[in-house]
Amino acid sequence: MGNDRIDKAMIHLLKPSRIPLFIFFALMAGAFAGIAHADTADGGLVAAGDPPATPTAPQAVPTPGFSSSPPAGSPPASATPAGPTDLPPPPHPTPEQRLAGLTLEQRVGQLFMVAAKADGSDSSAVADLLNNHVGNIYLAGRSQAGVAATASVVAKLRAGISPASSRGLPLSVATDQEGGSVQVLRGPGFLPIPAALDQGNSSPEQLRADARNWGSQLLQAGVNVDLAPVLDTVPSPEFAPSNKPIGAFKREYGFNPAAVSEHGNAMADGLRDAGVAPVVKHFPGMGRVSLNTDVSANVHDTETTRTDPYLMPFKAAIDRGLRWVMISNAYYDKIDPDHVAPFSSVIMRTMLRTDAAFTGVIVSDDLCNAVQLSPWSMGDRATNFIGAGGTMVLCADTASVPAMYAQVLQRAQTDPGFRDSVDAAALTVLQVKAGK
Repeated sequence: MGNDRIDKAMIHLLKPSRIPLFIFFALMAGAFAGIAHADTADGGLVAAGDPPATPTAPQAVPTPGFSSSPPAGSPPASATPAGPTDLPPPPHPTPEQRLAGLTLEQRVGQLFMVAAKADGSDSSAVADLLNNHVGNIYLAGRSQAGVAATASVVAKLRAGISPASSRGLPLSVATDQEGGSVQVLRGPGFLPIPAALDQGNSSPEQLRADARNWGSQLLQAGVNVDLAPVLDTVPSPEFAPSNKPIGAFKREYGFNPAAVSEHGNAMADGLRDAGVAPVVKHFPGMGRVSLNTDVSANVHDTETTRTDPYLMPFKAAIDRGLRWVMISNAYYDKIDPDHVAPFSSVIMRTMLRTDAAFTGVIVSDDLCNAVQLSPWSMGDRATNFIGAGGTMVLCADTASVPAMYAQVLQRAQTDPGFRDSVDAAALTVLQVKAGK
């Protein structure tokens, strides 16, 4: 019926008295051009004012995961990131919005803190890890190069991170700057820091002021997290030499929980004043053991309980707003005799999350080189820690990270409950990085 009307209109227009012939042909040409424009390959309609679609070649998407092969039986990582990763983030994204924009591979990467030699000699290997989504490093070993040289090492690592890998998330850069024999960074611009036992001779006010200076030096060097202070209580000066991990090195602030809490938390407060996040350690305490888990196996604490007075310094730190706690690698026979602390949900979920109401990052002690953990494979160390409620795997051996990462990723892809643990841990990391 519509075609009959068009035909009649055309006949009407052909009459000489109605319209000149050249106008008729112009009208016909325009009509045919419109038909040709509407008959596009996609058959869709183009709204008025929209630019025409421009065909584009598909863009390469970085392959998530490490370049090394995953363990046998691992499902392949998807070639296309899950989630809206190609959309720009909101101007001021919340941690929840940032998490939604991360692939699973990127979420897993935020759960690792790996060693980088403080002198920069392994920067290439560490850069590879950072570009495979690892989101946190700590400067290890010893350096006498000073603030400027350390800042250059850190800046080089930061500059080499691909935006596609990091999604713009800040890099946590830590080190062990306790004092005494445990001071990784020295040289021009770094003041020598006395051992914790000697720090305990200062007033809390003076110690806080000193710690603010030490923290400012770290921040100038690009370090924003200090794996200090030690809040372990050694029972007595007489026992201290027998306490291989703490007392033998004067890492304790005193010999009762009140002294440790007062001075250890003054150190923590001073670091926070400088803008550096302190990490209190080694929950629930290493002051009563004899052997060092770094170099010995089967290390047990046979005294500490879930409501022990020696937990007071840690609880005081958490009540003051501290956002990082490091877990010991020992067994605690009166708390959870069947699991080492980094694999114990009683210690991490019950004692820290519930009893102490801690909502920040639970970071492991070194899971890679500790002789205490030698019965477990690298991958199991990482999955056991995260599955029990841990947040961030600390590893002193860069070569071990790909296997750990691959197993965490594989399990998250196949185990919904473990995936929930990964997502919760990643959100915690993002919240702490956002200052929440």
